[in-house]
Amino acid sequence: MHFVNVKMASSGVHAGRHIYIKSLTFLNNLEHIYPRRTFACTASAWQKTAVASNGSSEEIVIPRKKTWSKEAVLQALTSTVKRDPTASHYTFQDDSYLTPRTSGEFKLYSLSQESGKSAAKYFINTYPKFFQKDFAEPHIPCLMPETFQLQIEEVSEAALVERIQLRKVKAAVDMYDQLLQSGTTLSLDLTNDLLDLICLYGDQDPKDDSDPEQKPEDVEEVQDDPRKRRPRIRRASDIVRVVWKENNNAERIFNLMPERDSRSYGALIQGMARHEAYGKAFSTYTDLLNNRLTANVHTFNALILASPEVREKYIEKRELIFELLNQMAEQKVRPNLLTFNAALRALRRCGNMARSQALLIFGEMKALGITPSLASYDHLLGIFYKAASSTQGHTEILQDVLNEISGQSFEPQDPDDVMFFLNAMRVCLEHKDLEAAYRLHSLMQEGENWRLLGDAHQQSMYYGRFFNILCMMEHIDVVLKWYKELIPSLYYPHSQGMIDLLQALDTDGRLDLIPEIWKDIKQIGHDNKVELVDEMLSLMAREKQSSEVQESFAQCALDVKRRYVPTEFGKPVLEWTANSLGSITSILLAAQKRQQAWEMMKLFKASNRVPTDALMEDFLSSIKEVQDANQAVELVQMSARYCLAGTPMLTERVQKEFELTEDHRATLSSLEFSSDGNRDLTC
Repeated sequence: MHFVNVKMASSGVHAGRHIYIKSLTFLNNLEHIYPRRTFACTASAWQKTAVASNGSSEEIVIPRKKTWSKEAVLQALTSTVKRDPTASHYTFQDDSYLTPRTSGEFKLYSLSQESGKSAAKYFINTYPKFFQKDFAEPHIPCLMPETFQLQIEEVSEAALVERIQLRKVKAAVDMYDQLLQSGTTLSLDLTNDLLDLICLYGDQDPKDDSDPEQKPEDVEEVQDDPRKRRPRIRRASDIVRVVWKENNNAERIFNLMPERDSRSYGALIQGMARHEAYGKAFSTYTDLLNNRLTANVHTFNALILASPEVREKYIEKRELIFELLNQMAEQKVRPNLLTFNAALRALRRCGNMARSQALLIFGEMKALGITPSLASYDHLLGIFYKAASSTQGHTEILQDVLNEISGQSFEPQDPDDVMFFLNAMRVCLEHKDLEAAYRLHSLMQEGENWRLLGDAHQQSMYYGRFFNILCMMEHIDVVLKWYKELIPSLYYPHSQGMIDLLQALDTDGRLDLIPEIWKDIKQIGHDNKVELVDEMLSLMAREKQSSEVQESFAQCALDVKRRYVPTEFGKPVLEWTANSLGSITSILLAAQKRQQAWEMMKLFKASNRVPTDALMEDFLSSIKEVQDANQAVELVQMSARYCLAGTPMLTERVQKEFELTEDHRATLSSLEFSSDGNRDLTC
């Protein structure tokens, strides 16, 4: 009995401790939900109960308040929702009326949206005094107006500092010259700041993309009235790259400096390498070494990127890259991520010999504790999978890369990071590696990796390649699942993408879905693509289907026919081809719509197209079912007018399979005589 009581008491203590732990968890959850409320009294009571129950004097400290970040609520709400594949992209949900439904509208909307942002940025920065109130919570600095107007007019170092901060290159150079003329001695750091600015923009003022006004070079005068100005069409030849000019302001100021340090040389070298003066960059680097100075890591990065431009042979380029890396080690300059990315990018210009060297660079990165970025892996794939020889070999390197980075979420660290997913999917497509494509897409969905897909054009190319490999390698049911998942919420397919889908339907024998796909083709705006429409019509006309499917094909073909009819606004959407005419006719014949098919036959002459012998044979077989001798003879006459090689055989069939009158036989005899005796005159 005593044993039972002890056991019950012990179980009671354990139960009490269990309840205590559960209660603390509940209180903690309450504090998470209601962070501004405190439960100190309740918690202390539970603490006393716990001490009394287990006899321990250990004090448990419960925080009175949970501190949340300002974005915590938004992040929590974001984690509770998923993307709706039936809805448009989130960037187009401001106005449902303007949501793009075709690829053309998508481009127009995107350009309009960027133009609106530029216009808003222009007004905010031009009139900042009207946008001083900040209602955003939390504060968003990039939405606040920036000051671009010069406030200091007198000649002083403060005025030079202001012009450098506002990136007014020409104004800063003018102020520098005025300060020198006034006898002012400028500090080395301030002169280096000016040199950095000039070298960054190539001795030119940076272009303000937010200015909606037409520039003088972007407009031309109308000859009739000089006061009227119209936009001039910009061509690719009008875009001039900023090239390093001889004896520009950067070189002039550099030569005027009474003393120069490694930063001064580094700014000049980076500017030369950035603006395609590669030979001068290495010459300046030699001067830096002759003055017993040490280049910084950014200078070495610029030289490594420029190294393939100053050598011709692959082995010479590779040797120069590793010579620069060895000089960094000798000068005790620690490389960073961008250093190794620059080396990998330069090795892409060194042919197949760069493969072993690229793996050595990755080993060196790991030895130094530098984690590769997506750009590092992109350069590695570019070295092993060149576009010219991408069809050779296998995807072991890609599999190794995916094994290395699977499940990781990346942050942007290099401008080339946005190229990884696009180029990796290209490798998957060219090597037809479906498993790698799935793994890559899963990696893209990990964390915030989707932000590294690049701009709208790069995203479209990525999803297009992913959908292409699905159409080639997957079962049609899986393809259709992804089709509903991606289109059009994430991807507006081009015409080739829809052709790939039609071919996937053909491979798995699901041509009955073509009428449904045609509705999407119209919605996306590809009903004016000749190759796509011809491919779809050819698939529907190739084989005879069940009566229900054939009827849906016929309705689809009649809908397609309307695209060839001139509208009230002018020309038709499509122009007739021999394939489109023949395919629609065959589809209508298979659906027992002979009258409408006969109308299509008459369009051959109006559109200067020639039907095939096979189409004539099929049409005659359809006419035989109703024994219409008049239409059969007329069909033979049509074949003779087109000088088809199968006209004699067609004539023989009509004579054997139809009950003809004397007039019919006389007509056929004259056609036979003309085709045999005076063929040149007839045709």
